[in-house]
Amino acid sequence: MRYCRFLFGGGPRYGVVDDCAGEACIVDLASAPEEDLAFRLAHGGATASSLMFHITPLSTARLLPPVTPSKIICVGRNYSDHAKELGNEVPAEPLLFFKPPSSLLAPRGVVRMPATSSRVDFEGELALVIARRVRNLNEEDWRTAVRGYTLANDVTARDLQKTDGQWTRAKGFDTFCPVGPIVSDEVVPEAGLTIETRVNGELRQHGSTLDFIFSIPQLLAYVTSAITLEAGDLVLTGTPSGVGPLQAGDLVEVSIPGLGVLANTVAAD
Repeated sequence: MRYCRFLFGGGPRYGVVDDCAGEACIVDLASAPEEDLAFRLAHGGATASSLMFHITPLSTARLLPPVTPSKIICVGRNYSDHAKELGNEVPAEPLLFFKPPSSLLAPRGVVRMPATSSRVDFEGELALVIARRVRNLNEEDWRTAVRGYTLANDVTARDLQKTDGQWTRAKGFDTFCPVGPIVSDEVVPEAGLTIETRVNGELRQHGSTLDFIFSIPQLLAYVTSAITLEAGDLVLTGTPSGVGPLQAGDLVEVSIPGLGVLANTVAAD
C-alpha cells in the first residue's frame, strides 16, 4: 500500500496513492494511522468517507508530511564514501542522533536557512516508518517493525555541526527535515534502491541501499536495544556521498524509484 497525508475538506486527511495513466494520484481516503491522535480526536478515527472525494493528482494535492512521529532517529555516516568526504572515519557501530518533530517539513515546503549558519547542506536519505512499538528487536524480525518507506532530507547546518561539538542544533532547526511525498511498503531496500539528490536539476548524490555500512536489520536492532520505537516514528538511514551547500532560491529534489520525488525550495530565514 502507498499513502500520503494532505489537506482536504478543511483539515488533514490520509489518502491511498495509486498510478493513474502513468501519474501518481490520490484515489481514495485512507484510515488514519493509530499514532495520529490529533486526527483521531478530531474525526473519531474515521476516514471522513462521507466527504465527496475525486481522484486527485499527487502533483497538485496540498501535501503534508506523511508521518506524525513521536521522534526522529537518524544514522550518521552509514555510507563509507560520505564519511570519507567529510574527513571522518568509518564508524565501528551505528552513529545515532535525533531531529525534533518540529523540524518536519512538507513536500514543496520551504527550507529556511538560519542567519546563525553560513553553510546549510542537503542530505538525501531513505527513511523507515515504524509500524508498532518495539524494543530489543531481533534482526530476523525487522520486517514486522517497518510499516513502509519514505524519502527524507537531513538538512544540516554544517558549520554549526562542527563548532557545537554535538549535532542537536545543527540538525534540528525548523524546516530541517523535509519528508514525503508518500509512504510505501512496495519497495525492497535489501534488493538495492537507488537514491539520488538533485539541486536545480543537477545530480549531486547517487547511491544505493546496497552500500549501507549497517543494514536495516542491524540498525533497528541497535536502535531498539536502547530506545523504544513507537508506531509512526521515523528512522533516517544515512546519506550517500555528494552532500553540499544550499543557496537561497535552490530547488532540492530527493528521489528513489517507487517513492517519488521529495522536492523543496530554499530561502533565507
